Amino acid sequence: MKNKTFLLSFILLILIATTFSCTKSQTARETIKFTKEWKFILGDSHDFKNPQYDDSNWRVLNVPHDWSIEGEFSRENPASPGGGALPGGIGWYRKTFQVAETDKDKLIFIDFDGVYQKSEVWINGHYLGMRTYG
Repeated sequence: MKNKTFLLSFILLILIATTFSCTKSQTARETIKFTKEWKFILGDSHDFKNPQYDDSNWRVLNVPHDWSIEGEFSRENPASPGGGALPGGIGWYRKTFQVAETDKDKLIFIDFDGVYQKSEVWINGHYLGMRTYG
């Protein structure tokens, strides 16, 4: 009987510790929506990745955003009628944000949802990588 009581107590202790551990780590995470006040330009330049680049004439918008649906539908567009017959090309999105000094040693993630294809990401002029597909 003592073995069963000990085993039951041990299992209960593990369940409580696991629950506390999961709850604690979940509450420590903060999610901030990053959808407002992005800058956008349809076009491409090697200079766009530079933090000092003057983007003051870029359009300000909120994401999600699909610039291709603002274009003209045409059979001649690269997407063809099977792909929606919308124009193709390269568009750049930029956002300026500050990270608090108190967060400098924390892990910070930016999750991009629904980027179409061949997306490349830079932060402060540093290339983070490319994703071939959406």
